[in-house]
Amino acid sequence: MESEKSRKPAHRVVVLALTGLLPFELGIPHRIFGRAKDPAGRPLYEILTCGLAPGAVRTDADFAIHVEHGPELLATADTVVVPASYELGPVHEEGRLTDELAAALAHIRPGTRLVSICTGGYVLAAAGYLDGRPATTHWACAAHFQRLFPAVRVDPDVLYTDDGDVLTSAGVAAGVDLCLHIVRRDHGAAVANEVARRTVVPPHREGGQAQFIARPMPEPQLASTTAARAWVLDRLHEPLRLTDLARQEAMSVRTFTRRFREESGVSPGRWIVDRRVERARQLLEQTELPMEQVARDSGFGTAQSLRKHVQAALGVSPTAYRRTFRAACVPGPGPEPGNLTSPDGPSDGAGAVH
Repeated sequence: MESEKSRKPAHRVVVLALTGLLPFELGIPHRIFGRAKDPAGRPLYEILTCGLAPGAVRTDADFAIHVEHGPELLATADTVVVPASYELGPVHEEGRLTDELAAALAHIRPGTRLVSICTGGYVLAAAGYLDGRPATTHWACAAHFQRLFPAVRVDPDVLYTDDGDVLTSAGVAAGVDLCLHIVRRDHGAAVANEVARRTVVPPHREGGQAQFIARPMPEPQLASTTAARAWVLDRLHEPLRLTDLARQEAMSVRTFTRRFREESGVSPGRWIVDRRVERARQLLEQTELPMEQVARDSGFGTAQSLRKHVQAALGVSPTAYRRTFRAACVPGPGPEPGNLTSPDGPSDGAGAVH
């Protein structure tokens, strides 16, 4: 049995609270990382907050927060998170750090993982951390962000970017998605899904999903594609055709495809691929099934197809993924599943989307 002395200390996340911060976004790391537990129920992360100085930090609301730690705490972090602020001054206006902020960031050790939520990315960019890297921010700020920081490869459409040790997200809810993605990357799908379940949020939205969905909630008089999605989740292991999905909603294929993209931000085909990858991840974490069986049960059909899609989505092979997460997985309820021969599905209504 593992002793307390031999147990690896929890990964320390330090959140940098800046003047004008948004309280909701400040709370995201605490809520998401704070819910992640190991099989024995012990926290996997330690979350602490610091400011440019200890004391009161003004928010964009009608209250301030009290921060006990100063910037020296950044030197102890394994991950630093910079949430959004509406009062970044020269950082936002000129793309440069103030002396005080530069001195604070100088405490961060080389190799520390850096994360921004929404306009927190301006801080990372002004410090030079994003030069030559992919990044995103709130869609309304993306054009300004790119003009201010031409060395950054800004993607204005995605929910979040992951460049290994530097990750950025779009606004508000995308910060939740990014933190869940980090938990999933660190500890596997089962842990992340349990955090999502306890937080009552969707367990997984891919970083490449569009920030802006034309119709986030269907208008009352219009049918949605919810029934079709529920129907798919029970049949991920079967060949799926757009005509079958459209039939669940009594729509033409063209109408169904348009409505699905409006509601989910991705094509039906892309959505099914994501659900199948999610299903495969959980099977790899929670079972010892051979790869051919994992492939069949998740809807990919063959081990070769499974390997192709898992490698594309996760950057590692199914075998490597299982080796990383199988021993430490947290058993959980059934997966919220996700192949398509093409990420965007077939070009005509009769094509299969498996």
